[in-house]
Amino acid sequence: MVDEATTITDTARPRLPHGVRLTYSEGQGSWVLLAPERVFRTNAITVEILRRCTGELTVNSIIEDLSKSFADAPRDRIRADVIALLQSLAGKRLLELR
Repeated sequence: MVDEATTITDTARPRLPHGVRLTYSEGQGSWVLLAPERVFRTNAITVEILRRCTGELTVNSIIEDLSKSFADAPRDRIRADVIALLQSLAGKRLLELR
């Protein structure tokens, strides 16, 4: 389990674990993260980050890709947001870091 003391490295390859998926919920009118017996509403930024968490891209690659897609946002802010989200999701066992 990842806790707040764990450092997420730039070379980690985040992915959704077995049984967790990102899907659009017609009933809620938004994207949700489905986990066994749990549903988490997401916002647009979370969706953009999670779509890149395939286990193929490193954290640094995800940050670089988001920096290109959102050129108006400072890279340091994107990095902080990505790390905070990954830390939170990993702590809830909604994300694996390899």
